Amino acid sequence: MLLDRRELMKGAAALGLGFGCLIAPNATAVAQGIPKKGGTLRLGMEGGSASDSLDPRTYADSIPISYGYQIWNGLVEIGPDGGATGELLESWEPKPGAKEWIFNVRKGVTFHSGKSLDADDVIYSINLHRGATKSAAKDLLSSITDIKRLSATQVQITLSEGNLDLPYNLSDFHILVVPNAFADFSKPDGTGAFMLETFEPGVRVVTKNTDNYWKPGRGNFDSIELQYIPDATSRLQALLTGQLDAINRLDPRTVDIISTAPDTAVLQTKGTGNHFAFVALCDTDPYFNLDTRLALKYGIDRKKIVDIVYQGYATIGNDTTISPSNKYYAEAIPQTAYDPDKAAFHYKKAGSPKLELKVSDGAYSGATDAGVLYQEAMKQAGIDLTVTRVSGDGYWSNVWRKEPFCAVYWGPRPNIDLQLSQTFMSISNRNDTHWKRPDFDKLVIAARVETDDSKRRQMYGDAQKMIHDDGGMVCYAIGDYLDGYSKKVQGATPHPRYDMCDQRIAEKGWFA
Repeated sequence: MLLDRRELMKGAAALGLGFGCLIAPNATAVAQGIPKKGGTLRLGMEGGSASDSLDPRTYADSIPISYGYQIWNGLVEIGPDGGATGELLESWEPKPGAKEWIFNVRKGVTFHSGKSLDADDVIYSINLHRGATKSAAKDLLSSITDIKRLSATQVQITLSEGNLDLPYNLSDFHILVVPNAFADFSKPDGTGAFMLETFEPGVRVVTKNTDNYWKPGRGNFDSIELQYIPDATSRLQALLTGQLDAINRLDPRTVDIISTAPDTAVLQTKGTGNHFAFVALCDTDPYFNLDTRLALKYGIDRKKIVDIVYQGYATIGNDTTISPSNKYYAEAIPQTAYDPDKAAFHYKKAGSPKLELKVSDGAYSGATDAGVLYQEAMKQAGIDLTVTRVSGDGYWSNVWRKEPFCAVYWGPRPNIDLQLSQTFMSISNRNDTHWKRPDFDKLVIAARVETDDSKRRQMYGDAQKMIHDDGGMVCYAIGDYLDGYSKKVQGATPHPRYDMCDQRIAEKGWFA
């Protein structure tokens, strides 16, 4: 099932291309200039399915995030430096202890319907993710005990416990701003640069410029055509032949093709990309046994996967979702190395249980190949790991958080509290390992209000060690973000949170 490099060479030769990498880490390969208006941006993306919805509460992958940011705006934007900056909430100030916050609503912004943005819209939009809701952002806002209007342009939020990072929580891509009492998401009414024209989930989404976007220098394209193209080779060929202007999630083995072609370029963001992992449910047989989980961690050859599947465009993972680029990354935790003898020891101690891993390239490109290499590595430890390939369509609703052991990726969050809280806290509805430790929860909550940075660093380090030693995640690689662009696209720059300019290339870009 591994992609044959000779086949790539044949395809490159047929297109008149050669191999030779011209990519620079942490730098854009896309030219910059003065923003200009006009043109249709054609996007080809992986990261969606026929079950996608326009309702932001349901978003689970890149394509919905992309069209969500085209139509709507968030409360807080994450800047290129990783910091929280004002979007529809223009500014904010916490009171001592960070339990009470005052947020100022941006003035002069209107919805596509003509309604002016005010505090009631903000309150309603936040409350969509509180209480009786299936929103994936519910846990992020669970500490809010009260939210009230102080004026048409000011909102007060009160928390059950202090949180110095509340603006980062409000930057979550699910929390998009809709008009007060808005309910029909099939007819979206947003403040974004584009209005919906066509919505065919699993096929394409088309939006049209509103011609009166409130952000200077942004919203430059006349329209956006976003196509669902889950196959990496199809996306590549469409970009190289000029049928698309930008694609996401490049197969690392094809980077050379794009970077040496005359009309295309690669944008790489090093060391802050998706965390690729296999996750086991810690409350399910046989994975509730720590020895089973340790066998899984010692039995994977991470370096081999990074070298073969990702062609070196990744960093070796260490079973958490905190990357080495994070300010609070725990460097003291030793890297778990491939050790067949230790894997065999713990597997036998666990009673030699039956192990099955569900994978799909619908989860992320390379998941199947990584699973096959994992299977081979486990064989060397005398462990039979069954790898079952499943459909990518509906993967996030049918497989993730349901199957006992499956493939998953986690995109980076703008701060460590969000990364730890969403992925590993007991109350999180996105805790895909069902790993629950009250001492971990208390530690993360306490770190939210710790103003002594050295103490905060120690607390986050201790939290990471708990996950590393005891958790059910086998994070084997942190991939570089690799996007492909036509050289006529400008405004594309690396971003520390998500690829495709934090999934805002439609808003931020323009044509030369």
